[in-house]
Amino acid sequence: MTIEIKATLRNAQGTGASRRLRHTGRALGVVYGLGDAVSIEMDHNEIYHTMRVEEFHASVVNLNLDGKVEPVMLRAFQMHPFRQQVLHIDFLRVDMAKPMHIKVPLHFINADIAPGVKTGGGKITHVMNELDVTCLPADLPGFIEVDLAKLEVGHSIHVADLTLPKGVTVSAHGRHTGELVVATIYVPRAAEVTAAPAADAKAAKKGKK
Repeated sequence: MTIEIKATLRNAQGTGASRRLRHTGRALGVVYGLGDAVSIEMDHNEIYHTMRVEEFHASVVNLNLDGKVEPVMLRAFQMHPFRQQVLHIDFLRVDMAKPMHIKVPLHFINADIAPGVKTGGGKITHVMNELDVTCLPADLPGFIEVDLAKLEVGHSIHVADLTLPKGVTVSAHGRHTGELVVATIYVPRAAEVTAAPAADAKAAKKGKK
């Protein structure tokens, strides 16, 4: 999915001008990197709803600035403290020929059929919710799937177990990056305490025979 943001150059500067623009349904922003930084304005409702799309936060998007399209990425944004209003948004220009280092969200699937949950009474803990990767902008995935279908109680999925899209590698954080835990299944302590007396009673009953 290719996301395009329409924007125009913002010439009016200052707090008063910014307030007036926001009152007319505009969201303010800036584009920087690979050249001069420029101030921009966008339709607030359009950018607000686009920001609710997960891929927008970890993808290269097309910024249509007064008819000129360039690849950018979201770098930061500021929301109103209590209103559903985007106050400011920052975009970084992207060089499509250079590898980039970025965090990509993880999508956990098949948790309901994991043996550790379905028959073992365990619960899944997500140790990581995003992964640091390196890739060319064109290869950047919107997310990476973590398949929990075979996970047993007491077992874990590690970074080295993940299937990465073509052209994507894990950004190294030392020699043991592949051993980092992504998700694990554990049995809640309350369940362990309940199970122990039941097991003792069963053993005692067996001994009386």
